[in-house]
Amino acid sequence: MAAAMLAMIAANSPAAQLYAYFIETPVEVRVGALQIAKPLFLWVNDGLMAIFFFLVGLELKREFLEGELSRPANVLLPALGAVGGMAAPVAIFAWFNSGDAAAMHGWAIPAATDIAFALGILMLLGSRVPVSLKIFLVSLAIFDDFGAIVIIAIFYSSDLSIGALIIGAICMAILGVMNWRGVSTLSPYIVVGIIMWIAVLKSGVHATLAGVALAAFIPMRDASDPNHSPLQDLESDLHSVVAFGVLPLFAFVNAGISLDGVGIANLLHAVPLGIAAGLFVGKQLGIFLLCFLAIKSGLARLPEGANWGSLYGISILCGVGFTMSLFVGSLAFENVTFHPDEIFDERLGIIFGSLLSGIFGYLVLHLTLPKTE
Repeated sequence: MAAAMLAMIAANSPAAQLYAYFIETPVEVRVGALQIAKPLFLWVNDGLMAIFFFLVGLELKREFLEGELSRPANVLLPALGAVGGMAAPVAIFAWFNSGDAAAMHGWAIPAATDIAFALGILMLLGSRVPVSLKIFLVSLAIFDDFGAIVIIAIFYSSDLSIGALIIGAICMAILGVMNWRGVSTLSPYIVVGIIMWIAVLKSGVHATLAGVALAAFIPMRDASDPNHSPLQDLESDLHSVVAFGVLPLFAFVNAGISLDGVGIANLLHAVPLGIAAGLFVGKQLGIFLLCFLAIKSGLARLPEGANWGSLYGISILCGVGFTMSLFVGSLAFENVTFHPDEIFDERLGIIFGSLLSGIFGYLVLHLTLPKTE
């Protein structure tokens, strides 16, 4: 949050030119004929965010193998909530933008949930929050992240290079053999993973997906010591790096919105308005409605210690899309050309919708959760 605020301040102060120079700084790595040359903000979005998605992949694997999602009873409600929480925002965005083919490239932006921000707001309520409700939020966000990964792979990949894809596939095969043979040392996985990231980057598929693919092959248990988990060690090591390094830097290079000349008309443009409405209205509507129907039909039950009000508060809180929505937004309009009269900034809708969701979600939870003695 502080990094995003600093970016906004920098972009709207005498330091605006320095901020622009910083995020556009050219960074190049070259080995022989292999060259990767990108501005700094794309190294963050394509490179550092691959580390974030690597951590997401590790969490997904651990949760499905040994965590809360390994229990079928804990899976259905957050899974259905995630489906509703992606479908309803997309429908609302489409309602605002269905007549504009270029604008519709941003349909997936309000479908994302920022687990770090949402969980952080929930933790402000302390011991009043039942453990089951925290598990529900984390589980739903994990399914949401998985949906975002699928969307990025299918809809935001272009100009595919068959040669690079073959190299990426070979890397995955090597990782699979290493995992099958019980290799528990992490360094060989990381080396092959970096090669796979370069191949995926050059292939036209978004490079962050290499992080998810690598995570799938990290061994859950050490073949020589079943009590040791290489995956959990790596997950623990990466948490601080991602929370205090990757995500703040991502927020800083992506949230610098210049408000020069921005008026109410800019916020009411169909794209930012559709995003804000999708996050604030669509998320809560889709999640709560599908969870309500599942519970009333007997397919699932309320999380232990929760009530309808607190479930609704969590549904609103999931509308905090922030970093995930910013990331999808950076992909959505990357290669889309708009008429000069149709200039807009989708980040306005992301920040406004996330802010409303965070504030109202917190207030509803504050009012509906049991009071502490």
